Amino acid sequence: MQTIPPCPACNSPYGYEMDEKLICPECSFEWKYEDVKEEAEEGLIVKDANGTVLSDGDSVTIIKDLPVKGAPKPIKAGTKVKSIRLVEGDHNIDCKIDGFGSMALKSEFVKKA
Repeated sequence: MQTIPPCPACNSPYGYEMDEKLICPECSFEWKYEDVKEEAEEGLIVKDANGTVLSDGDSVTIIKDLPVKGAPKPIKAGTKVKSIRLVEGDHNIDCKIDGFGSMALKSEFVKKA
């Protein structure tokens, strides 16, 4: 018997198996053992707001106004960011934005351009 990995969506340890799928009772996400194995082999996987996998060097577009501490104005929705770099952590995109400088962004606020 395989140990059931935590839910990839919400990290809940309470997943269960049903009809060759794994199901999370907390967020209702469904996945397969093979999906978890592939992600573990690939390493860091970062997805944008639409679920598209991002990679180093991609260009992305900001999807909503983002307030910046210490800045008089937010980063506007529609701002294009070139040459992103993926990193571990909560803010998993490092980039440079014209007019703001170096930034760390969350992938849930960008879409692949």
